[in-house]
Amino acid sequence: MNARSGDLPPREEVASDPYWRVAHVFDTALPGWLVLMPRRHVTTVADLTDEEAAGLGTWLTRLSRALRDVTGCAKTYLAQFAEKEGFAHVHFHVVPRMPDLAAPLLGPGIFGLLGVSEEHAVPEPERDSLALALRAALS
Repeated sequence: MNARSGDLPPREEVASDPYWRVAHVFDTALPGWLVLMPRRHVTTVADLTDEEAAGLGTWLTRLSRALRDVTGCAKTYLAQFAEKEGFAHVHFHVVPRMPDLAAPLLGPGIFGLLGVSEEHAVPEPERDSLALALRAALS
């Protein structure tokens, strides 16, 4: 997918640089749930190059600020596992924690909003709209 960069819809390339690409997660009920992925295949954080690692903190901070500005979230949650079959590529979840989030969804419970069916997921047009707003906030 990274090879097609530039041809992707906004939801699949919210932002990017030579080392990283940001996408809106497709199977979430939470608008603004982002994933930050290295452009090359990496299975462990220890295998990031110095150049990739140097940009990681900057991306996580900038994405958190953009999500705050665009969604009004109180904070962001950050997670990285790269264990699920088919998703063993290093990727960082950048999740907007909304001020009115129900108690069962706080902390790790937020993952209850991931892996939802297409009918419960944020629709593509909304993900594209959010992606464009986030791009503007990042620029």
